[in-house]
Amino acid sequence: MGDIFVGACSWTDRELLSSGWYPQGHRGAEAGLRHYTTRFPLVEVDATYYALPSTRNSTLWVERSPAGFRFDVKAFSLLTGHPTRSGALPAELRQAAAVRHGRTGADHGLLDEVWRRFSGALEPLRRAERLGTVLFQFPPWLAPGPSATATLRRCRERTEGWPVAVEFRHPNWWRPEHFASTSGLLAELDFAAVAVDMVQSLPTSIPPVTPVTSARLAVVRFHGRNGAWGTGSKEDRFRHRYTPEELSSWVPAVRATADRAHEVHVLFNNCCGDVAVRAAETMDHLLGTPSAAARAAAPRVAAFPSRTAAAGQEGLWCE
Repeated sequence: MGDIFVGACSWTDRELLSSGWYPQGHRGAEAGLRHYTTRFPLVEVDATYYALPSTRNSTLWVERSPAGFRFDVKAFSLLTGHPTRSGALPAELRQAAAVRHGRTGADHGLLDEVWRRFSGALEPLRRAERLGTVLFQFPPWLAPGPSATATLRRCRERTEGWPVAVEFRHPNWWRPEHFASTSGLLAELDFAAVAVDMVQSLPTSIPPVTPVTSARLAVVRFHGRNGAWGTGSKEDRFRHRYTPEELSSWVPAVRATADRAHEVHVLFNNCCGDVAVRAAETMDHLLGTPSAAARAAAPRVAAFPSRTAAAGQEGLWCE
């Protein structure tokens, strides 16, 4: 059975910092991460979706985390085709971006530079074997079809040598009529599929299926089951406190997934106060996974073997 890593999608969320989950004196950047790593072996970095990461921060994350800890990093919005404010770009790149109706349109030269900076900033994590995966969360308008398939193929060409996980936001990808073709395409590209738990009463609800498309990794992300998904504030969308019964229903599927993948990452994205970390603690207990401290003390192998020997595929963009 593969290793199961459980964690949350932020360790610096403002409501989490004020919730009381961190002990007194452990809410700063360094102390907070060091405390988090004693409780969980995995965290997702969501801030990189909103702004490009920096080499300095990646280096600090390595210094402040134990061997065997994993950082899953969310791809910058421009790299997944989402609307991107020009203000999210470094100042020296903003003039190269043309802003139309709130979306940033960019030529390939700018996109190449953005990808070069994004991938370069993650190198300290990869060298230290702390990089779990780069999460490409594609927008809801990326529906199955020839154009989307071409986008995914270009994405693999541009990210060769990097561990990549893909989360679709259009529900048709995992409907029964598309399930086999979606699984086959991701398997061909060696992209790890992301399974999703969310409210199931909406037209945009992603089916709660657990495909395994890469022997290296499978990912399950829990978004909460709030009916306000897609509307209202961040707190409205993600305000959901998972019950033990709701989480227990996922335990067999997570364990079955671990029988087919080297690692399974289980992440809680219901970031509202401390509910994500509390749900992660409950899931850890239900799964009986080793504590973060026990994992740190155990000998570890590399996070994932690279598909190629070429470690530095930079200057490229996933269209």
